Amino acid sequence: MRVHVVIRYIGMVLQFIAAFMLASAGVSMFNDYDSAYYPLLLSSFMTALLGLFPMIFVERVDEIKTKEGYSIVVGSWFLACIVGMFPYLIWGGEFTLINAWFESVSGFTTTGASILNDIEFLPRGLLFWRASSAWIGGIGVVMFALVILPSMGRSRQMLYNVELSTIAKDNFHYRSKVIIRILSSVYIGLTIITTLLLKYAGMCWFDAITHAMSSCSTCGFSTKNASMAFYDSAAMEGIMIAAMVLASIHFGILYATITGRRNNIFRSEVVRAYIAMLAIVTIVVAINLFGTETYDDFGSALRHSAFQVVSITTTTGFATADTNMWPSLAIVLLVFCSVVCGCAGSTSGGMKVDRMLMAMKVINNRMKLQQHPNAIIRTKIDGVVQDDSVLSLVMSFIVAYIILVLLSTITYTMFGCDLLTGFTASIACISNVGPGFGDVGSMSNFASLPGALKFTSTILMLVGRLEIFGFIQLFFMRSWKYSV
Repeated sequence: MRVHVVIRYIGMVLQFIAAFMLASAGVSMFNDYDSAYYPLLLSSFMTALLGLFPMIFVERVDEIKTKEGYSIVVGSWFLACIVGMFPYLIWGGEFTLINAWFESVSGFTTTGASILNDIEFLPRGLLFWRASSAWIGGIGVVMFALVILPSMGRSRQMLYNVELSTIAKDNFHYRSKVIIRILSSVYIGLTIITTLLLKYAGMCWFDAITHAMSSCSTCGFSTKNASMAFYDSAAMEGIMIAAMVLASIHFGILYATITGRRNNIFRSEVVRAYIAMLAIVTIVVAINLFGTETYDDFGSALRHSAFQVVSITTTTGFATADTNMWPSLAIVLLVFCSVVCGCAGSTSGGMKVDRMLMAMKVINNRMKLQQHPNAIIRTKIDGVVQDDSVLSLVMSFIVAYIILVLLSTITYTMFGCDLLTGFTASIACISNVGPGFGDVGSMSNFASLPGALKFTSTILMLVGRLEIFGFIQLFFMRSWKYSV
């Protein structure tokens, strides 16, 4: 592996991140040079400098190898999280080293978990950087950087293939350059529309922009301690529900719908299953909340149920209610949603509806084969026959996910967490959801956890964002010795 090539491409990504830090410093400047101005300006300079050296001294190459591609993607994520700490550490406050690392990783992986006890105390420049890190991470650190980088020949194709999972690429039938443009167009367009609608609904421009960035990245970073409960606005909640749902659907399918193509959201089997799951869980939770007198009227129960179910399932993590106070059935259903989550090819995390649908069809086909051993049964998703290798990878992913949740739950309980907190915190981090239950519920945060568990949580976030196997492969570099 050519280490210098990896370093050069990571340097390009760092330049991109430095630009967003500079923009955040601009927000500080327009807010009377708030206390985050110099930390952001210095962080931007340091990050740009780190990225500039390899770009100057390392010769440009037009083609990268598979091993180098994986190293660039994973290395970019790690370095992004490291430099993302700089503004927090320099500013100070609640940001110790581990807290700054936690907040940075949570942002870039779009998890949305936080260690901050008083978010409203942060200056606007730092709040904007916080939202920016989530927005960058939403579509992918590398993928977003590819949008602004010049043509890189086969290197662009390689990085695209590594950044997106196999099932995420299923609904794209274009060249990588076109796909990258589609992803960025849908993402940016959705953010702009959400911003305008939230402003029209009554938010100030700053809150509208930051909440739109968090909604479309499915992160859930808010500028308020009480999250969306602060606004108590059904209109705002409705807008954000729409934004979160759209952001959690395959961007290729959204683009196809907008352009009038055949493979749209109305024809997609995966999207129909996803919407059906959201609707059924919302109604059941609402009935449960009303039946247990958690809310006095069904309208309020339905309103809070819809927002929390969508927020959790899309892995956004905004809240309008303390779900720790909800009845057991509602909690179990929300935990289920935090495992399944949104669609592949979107900004959401978790197992993905696509994998769960494939797994259910594999189980169903296996039962049919038990009755008809000589039958030839194909597994289809959206009319496309799935290869055995894809199905095997899906089942392996699900098994790996379950094992990882169990092991991490044990780790949390070893450090004194109760079972509910440990189990749901594990799922919340691996699925990049953000809030869990117990001590890490929707109206609390991860601040009370010991430093070792905060660090463990960040590793789980990165594993979840890099799709488990993408993360694990980095540690088996020797087996790639002869790969291209």
